[in-house]
Formats: sequence, structure tokens, C-alpha cells
Amino acid sequence: MLPVPTINPFTPPRRTLMGPGPSDVYPEVLAAQSKPTIGHLDPLFVGMMDELKSLIQYAFQTKNEMTLAVSAPGSAGMETCFVNLVEPGETVIVCRNGVFGERMRQNVERVGATAVVVDNDWGEPVCPQKVAQALADNPQAKFLAFVHAETSTGALSDAKTLCQLARQHDCLTIVDAVTSLGGVELRVDDWGIDAIYSGSQKCLSCVPGLSPVSFSPKAVEKLSQRATPVQSWFLDQSLVMGYWGSGSVGGKRSYHHTAPVNALYALHESLRLLANEGLEQAWQRHQQMHQTLKTGLEKMGLTFVVDEASRLPQLNAVYIPDGVDDGAVRTQLLENYNLEIGAGLGALAGKAWRIGLMGFGARRENVALCLRALEEVLAQ
Repeated sequence: MLPVPTINPFTPPRRTLMGPGPSDVYPEVLAAQSKPTIGHLDPLFVGMMDELKSLIQYAFQTKNEMTLAVSAPGSAGMETCFVNLVEPGETVIVCRNGVFGERMRQNVERVGATAVVVDNDWGEPVCPQKVAQALADNPQAKFLAFVHAETSTGALSDAKTLCQLARQHDCLTIVDAVTSLGGVELRVDDWGIDAIYSGSQKCLSCVPGLSPVSFSPKAVEKLSQRATPVQSWFLDQSLVMGYWGSGSVGGKRSYHHTAPVNALYALHESLRLLANEGLEQAWQRHQQMHQTLKTGLEKMGLTFVVDEASRLPQLNAVYIPDGVDDGAVRTQLLENYNLEIGAGLGALAGKAWRIGLMGFGARRENVALCLRALEEVLAQ
């Protein structure tokens, strides 16, 4: 028999999370997660799921019946949209202006479809003119996929215009809203978004591990008319919706998987707090905190990766000054100030920092701490 390991309880430090996610979690959300676990088919839990569904609909600004939280992180939300809608042999126009556009491309190819890539430089939003040309050049395309808020660069694309272009060419849209939901304007129904996914750990300031998703009636129709089975049993929404209420017989929920009960408590609470604040007020708060942070960073001589017109308020990518050691600065911030900021990804690795102002983290004391700590570390 192996010896009994001697391991003490894990006690994490209290960090201030100002990276690309996870963000600072609301105290009320942490408290909600610690409530007693009940069964995932308990009538009281099912009632909570109904409330959670309506809260997700509010956050997305949609009446879509197929709206739920995938029991896995945002990357699984991405895969949910692609494996349910895209079939082998179909063509998808994929907009790539950072890491997560590239992940969309990989999802397309893994389901046996063809990806027509529209490239934009890192730090730039998706160019509508390039998309319009790609749609015109590929009349066989059935989908347009793009990232609304590119987490790797801090660039915000014009989702409303891109969705209009897709409709003109009879394409369904698949939209990554992992970093945008709750932080900037997002209107699923008004803009005509067909499939959208997000994550719990960004501007919703919930614990990581859940992915809100929503499918339009057109997307549901596409799913129902598939000629091939959905490749993933777990992510097959035609099965999952029997548990979330839509498609259930006589209102009775069918068992699909054991839901992460306490994590869903947490998401319910984070979305309840968002609804109490109001979406437009939350969008405005993120913008105000961004302006305060921007002023302080520019006083230090730091410059932004993204032009102001297409810059995310909740994800601020700034170039690292010449001669400054990226890792050393982030280590000092973590060890001396309990402050986390993000490193650059992909083409920006070692060249930029990503400073998050997300959800509960978009508040004045966080901005003040970040500016003071960064100034002191850079002065050394």
C-alpha cells in the first residue's frame, strides 16, 4: 500500500485579478456557491434553472428559447456552437484577428468542414469590407464566425455590421462573446446573432467553468435538419435541452448529465447582480474605469495596442516599454502587491501586458492599486 500523503488544506492568497480572466469574483457569488448542494433534478433546483435561463436571456438580450449554461468553460461553449451547427463538407468564413479566431478555425476543420479565413492584423478589429468580399467570393458558405471581443489583443469588432453582412448572404453567424458579455454593448436579437457563447469568469465575475450559450430559431432549425449526428454526445444540444426545459415532455426534465449544482448557484447570483445593476449601467461602469486606467497608463508613457475607436474597455493591452523584463514585472506585481496582470499571447507574447477591468474588478480601488503598483515596479 502506498504511504498516506501528508498534505495541508489549500489556502489561496487573496489576489487582485486584473488579467484576461478569471476576474475578481463577487463576494455574494462565492457565498452562493457555498450553499447546500441539492439534487440536479430537485424541483427547487429546476426552478432555479428556469430563473437562470431568464437571466442569461437578459444578459444576451434575447428571447431565444434555446438559451442555457453549458456545464464546461467558454472553450466548450465554442465547441458547442460548431459541433451542433456545422456539418462535414460545409464552408465557414472565419474571421481571425487573434488567438481565438484561430481556435474557431481549428473547430471548423475538426468537424470536417472548410474554413475560409479572413485575416486582420493583431490589434485590429475584423474588417467588414474584407468580410463582404469573402462572402461574395464564397456563395457556398453557410456560416460567418467571428470574435466580438478578442481577448488576446483587446480589440472590439462591429458585431452588428458583420451580422448584417451575413444575413445579406443567407449565412448564419457564430459569435464569440466570452469577454464582451456584461462589459460592452451586446444585443443578440437586435443584431441578428444566430449562435453565441460566453464564459462565466470574465465580466460576469463568476467562478470559472460555465459557458452561457444561445441559439436563434434559425440555428435550432439548422440543428434539427442535420444529415449527420452531432459529433459530441455531451455537447449535443438536442439532448441537453431536454434537461434545460425546451424539448422536455410534459414539462418533465430528462436526465442528461449531473449538472455542476453549486457552480450554477454562483452563475445565478452573478447574473442576478448584473440584472440589479442594469446592463447599460454595467457597460458604462466598464467604460468609466477604462478611462481612469487609460489616463494613468498614458502618464507613465505606456501605449495601447488597439486604436481607441475599437478598444475594449475591459481588456487593456499595452506595449511593454523597451528594456523592461516582462516576466520580472509581473512576478513583482504578484509577489509584492498580490496583483495579477496578463502576459501577451501569440504575436504579442513578451511584447504586451493585458490588464483586465472585468465585472467586479472594474472598480476604482482596483484601478488605483494597478496604477500605483505598476508605477513603483517600473521605477525600479
